[in-house]
Amino acid sequence: MADTPTGRDEAMGLDNVAVQWPRTGRFYEPVAPAEFVDFAAFAEKVPANAAPAAALADHIAESGTVRATGYSELVDLLLGLSGVLYATDAEAEDEDPVIDPDGCAWIAGGLERFVAGHADFGDEVTFDTVAQVLRRAISSGRLPEQQLRWLDERLAALRDEGGEPPQWSFTLTELSVLAGFYRRCADRGFAVYADF
Repeated sequence: MADTPTGRDEAMGLDNVAVQWPRTGRFYEPVAPAEFVDFAAFAEKVPANAAPAAALADHIAESGTVRATGYSELVDLLLGLSGVLYATDAEAEDEDPVIDPDGCAWIAGGLERFVAGHADFGDEVTFDTVAQVLRRAISSGRLPEQQLRWLDERLAALRDEGGEPPQWSFTLTELSVLAGFYRRCADRGFAVYADF
């Protein structure tokens, strides 16, 4: 992987690749998939209705990579920024599109808190349940009125021209696997490279 970021091309899709941190020389060295091999055992244990979670866990175990395009809108909403999984802050600073280990811990923590907060709403994660979880979390925080206005603006921006929300269909199990990938990177001092 080159040390200069490539242009963001969503049509090609985004992969978040676990890489050694910091890089040596011009390139980032991918982490061996063996660092994630235990994700395969998790994939074998998930319930039948959690096939996407099993597929994600298998993919992580085989490649040390997350196909992140489908999660980017949700993660951006949960963490309150744009382009989190694309590492666009780094690109804007003319750096590589990389999420360092601290950034991985931040992403994992946000996902973990969301999964815990969503437990009362069941295992299926939709646009409506995400909005409910975020509203409840914001209502008990600082400056709730200001934060709720911000949330309403973000939710409205995600709707299409006809007012329809994104057709998200995740499970808590799948999001737990996603969080687990970033937590593993954080705990072992890996970074994540945004590859297109």
